[in-house]
Amino acid sequence: MIRTLDQLDFKGKKVFIRVDFNVPAKNGVISDDTRIREALPTLRKILDSGGSLIIASHLGRPKGGADPAFSLAPVAARLGELLGVPVPLVGEVVGESATSQAARLTPGKVLMLENVRFHPGETKNDPVLSEAFAKLADLYVNDAFGSCHRAHSSTVGVAGFFKPEERAAGYLLMKELDSFRRVLLNPARPLVAILGGAKVSDKIAVIENLLPRVDRLLVGGAMAFTFLKAKGVPVGDSLVEDDKVALARELMEKAASAGVRLLLPVDHIAAREISDEAKAIATVDEAVPEGLKGLDIGPRTVALFSAAVADAGTLVWNGPMGVFETAQFAAGTYALARAVADCRGFTVVGGGDSVSAVKKSGVAGRIGHISTGGGASLELLEGRTLPGVAALDG
Repeated sequence: MIRTLDQLDFKGKKVFIRVDFNVPAKNGVISDDTRIREALPTLRKILDSGGSLIIASHLGRPKGGADPAFSLAPVAARLGELLGVPVPLVGEVVGESATSQAARLTPGKVLMLENVRFHPGETKNDPVLSEAFAKLADLYVNDAFGSCHRAHSSTVGVAGFFKPEERAAGYLLMKELDSFRRVLLNPARPLVAILGGAKVSDKIAVIENLLPRVDRLLVGGAMAFTFLKAKGVPVGDSLVEDDKVALARELMEKAASAGVRLLLPVDHIAAREISDEAKAIATVDEAVPEGLKGLDIGPRTVALFSAAVADAGTLVWNGPMGVFETAQFAAGTYALARAVADCRGFTVVGGGDSVSAVKKSGVAGRIGHISTGGGASLELLEGRTLPGVAALDG
């Protein structure tokens, strides 16, 4: 059983909390503080309940130890602004300074450790580091959904040094888990899944797990061309995983046997190269002319996919429909984002590119749940148990 925040007594207790503050930052400026804001309800609950906070997070992928470019200093500053209390940053992950500052914490106070990936033991789930984390606090809370698919010291190892009644999932983590359970375990029908992105190989396990569950599966992005080639459709110079063509054919056969309607693009926006200056055309059908690459879904596909999601009782979307980072190949992804927002069913969007698309298209406020974890959400869609979640059980 995983305990929630409401099952723990925080009064007078120090809480080691793992959050996911891996936010986009450049030269000390945070361009998107969504992940920080999403953790606020959990942090405020603990503080308002008389607890104190020792906050741990990673930022980026520093190599070879501490790197000022990946310091959590700007994150601590931003969190302090949002919480309305000082958030001093310890200049180390663990050590004498962290221990002494944690020992002096009083109820309502906050402390942030430096980027946990500055310590080589973090990604190795080092038990020595895990124990050092645990010794700083009385309770452990994990609210870092975006990191729960990693078996690291701050997400898995540390939990083992607390009794089951001393550890809990934060509000954000529970919201994420409940949303994906709503998709996978008891969805309102029809259940529609939209998968995009570059490679079939990245989504094989997701497709195999979803096929017995969904009513409709929409496949876009570059991965669609491997399926189209499996159908014998000419795809020009579009990205294809030739070693996955047979698998794509097998997946389409499984979908047909399961009564799942699997939809592929029926037209494309194609060009010779990916650039804003490239001359792009809309193809007449599902085939891509020789010498061209399919780089976005075409208008007929937008209409087809939009109609397929309109009556969804539950919908999950992971992966863009094209190279939407380039303006003239973004229309399909943005149009689909609007169609998903118009759907009256429960909608879940996961994956960095899909989340970016719903934000840039201005419809984020009309999505049922926007996931804060790309890799973690994919693993849930694959039917896997996240290590960070399993560590809380007991």
